[in-house]
Amino acid sequence: MRLFLIPISTRRALIYARPLRRDAAKELSLLDRATSKAAGTWAQWEEAESGWKKHLVTWGNRVQQRIPFEEWGLKSIPSLKQQRRIDQSHGTKQINVLYPANAIRRENIPQMLRKIATERQEFHRKQMWWNLGLSPLTAPFAIIPVIPNIPFFYLVYRGWSHWRALNGSRHLEYLVENNLINPASMPELDQLYATRASHVLDGSSIDTPPADLVEDIEQSDDRVLLKMSDAKKLAAMLDAPELALEAERAIIQVTGQLEAQKKRQQEAQHEAQQKAQSEKKTS
Repeated sequence: MRLFLIPISTRRALIYARPLRRDAAKELSLLDRATSKAAGTWAQWEEAESGWKKHLVTWGNRVQQRIPFEEWGLKSIPSLKQQRRIDQSHGTKQINVLYPANAIRRENIPQMLRKIATERQEFHRKQMWWNLGLSPLTAPFAIIPVIPNIPFFYLVYRGWSHWRALNGSRHLEYLVENNLINPASMPELDQLYATRASHVLDGSSIDTPPADLVEDIEQSDDRVLLKMSDAKKLAAMLDAPELALEAERAIIQVTGQLEAQKKRQQEAQHEAQQKAQSEKKTS
């Protein structure tokens, strides 16, 4: 297994694990096989031109886009038990974590990974039980003919998703706590972030030394570093095709969050100015 730590903005990063080898499919658990079967069925439904399958897929894709990219990243990390089933030596040697050395300080990586691993564990645990606990209550919907029990499948899916993220977070925490992380910089990543930072950060250029660029990023306010087109570049660069979708999702979400935050700040500033003007007139 190999991990990637991809800065999306100057304050937020995506953790991603390269998917299991194709030749390890026979080692997958029954749950993973069922998930793969469900994914294939979903892909077939996506080809429907109309009807409830088309509407369901459209709605489902919108729902998936709202799932935080942090959850998707943790879901990409297999459970510790699953990884050991595939690689019996797992846990006895360090795992490479590829990252851009000019965007993240090497010494900060364990702390970053520990935060990513632990800050959402309790949330995923509670949400897993909440969704799975509510799923039996949707049994009455099963009497509707033709159309499957969508509420049931949705709750089970979200419960499974939180379960996967929880296991991934625990695995990542185990690696960090047992010093099984080996940060490894990658020149191609450095080049990409040098180019992007030169356009995003004031005073930075593509020739800015890595140490200076890291400092510029740390001192900057939260700004998106990547373009949508970079998602596929990262996937090709890191030989991880599935990373493209995860990076695109992260870029969209972080961009939207920062724009919403900026709008709230502008509205608060506008209200403060109006209040000041009003108080000035009455004084």
